[in-house]
Amino acid sequence: MNTLPSLRAIQVFEAVGRFGGIVEAARRLGISAGAVSQQMRLLEDSLGMSLTFRVGKRIRLTAAGQRYHDSCVAAFEMLRIAQVEVERAKSATNLRISALPSLLSDWLAPLIYTWQSDHPEINLFLDGSHAEPSSDGYEIDFRVTYGDYGATEHAIELFRDCVVPVCSPHMLRADRPLRTPADLMAYPLLSIDWLPKFASPPSWRDWFSTQQVDCSQICDGYRVYSLSSMAIQAAILGQGVVLAQYSMIADSVTDGRLIMPFAQGLQMPSSYFLVGAKDAFDKAHCRDFHRWLVARGRDQMAVSEQLLS
Repeated sequence: MNTLPSLRAIQVFEAVGRFGGIVEAARRLGISAGAVSQQMRLLEDSLGMSLTFRVGKRIRLTAAGQRYHDSCVAAFEMLRIAQVEVERAKSATNLRISALPSLLSDWLAPLIYTWQSDHPEINLFLDGSHAEPSSDGYEIDFRVTYGDYGATEHAIELFRDCVVPVCSPHMLRADRPLRTPADLMAYPLLSIDWLPKFASPPSWRDWFSTQQVDCSQICDGYRVYSLSSMAIQAAILGQGVVLAQYSMIADSVTDGRLIMPFAQGLQMPSSYFLVGAKDAFDKAHCRDFHRWLVARGRDQMAVSEQLLS
C-alpha cells in the first residue's frame, strides 16, 4: 500500500478507540454517529482489514486494531506537540531554554528570574531534560548541556564546576566532630552516578585521595543517585554528606541549609556549555540573554577556581 488512508478517517478511528464507542466519539467530534460509522468503513476498506468487533452494544478493537490505534495516538500527539512548538516559535517574545534537570533547578532557574525582571515582556519556557533537542528545530532557542563540546559557532563554554562536601548542620553530632576530612567517614556518604549518559562527577574515593585520607573502608554503593538535585535534597534533609557541585549548592550554603565543612574542591571532568539554535541570534532578546548567561558562567567559573586553589 503506497498511499495513506484518509487523515479524517484516521482521526475518527483514534476517537472511537479513545472514547470506547461510536456514539461517544461522534459527540466529542461534533458529528453524527452515521458519519463516524462511514469513516470507520472507509478506513477499514482502505486498510483491507477489520479494526473493531462488537461485544453486545459496545465496540472493541481487534489486536491489530489496538496496535494501529496506539500508533495513531502517538502520531496525533506528535502533531499536537509540533503545532504548539510552531505557535511558540512564531512569537517574538518567547525564549525557550532546555537544560539538564539538576542544573536547571539548582543553578539556572534561580538566576534567570533576575534576567526576566529586566525583560518582563519575555515569556520563558524552561525544559529540564537529558535528551538533546534538535538545534535546527522549533524546540529551543538555547540548550545548556555538559560534555566535551569545544567552542564552535553555536556553542560556548559557560564554566567548569567543582565538587565540595556539604551536609545539613542539623545532622552533625557532638560525638562526631568534623575536624579533618577523615572525620566525614563517620557519617553516611551520598554518591552521584550519571553513567552511562555522562562521565560521573568525582567520587568520594577521588576526593579523599586528594586529601591524603585512607578510604579503603568506605562503602561505594551506600546510597547512589542519578540526579545531582536528588542527592543534594537528601543532604538538606540530613540524610548524609554529599559531594556536590558548588554551582548547585551555593544558595543553600548561603542561607544555612547546608554547610561546607572543608572548602577543598575537586574539578569536574567536563564543562557546561551554552548551545544556541541556528536562528536564535536573529532575535534581539536571545542575543541579550546569551551575553547575560555567558557572563554568569564566567562568575561561576571564578568561584570554582577559588575553591580549587
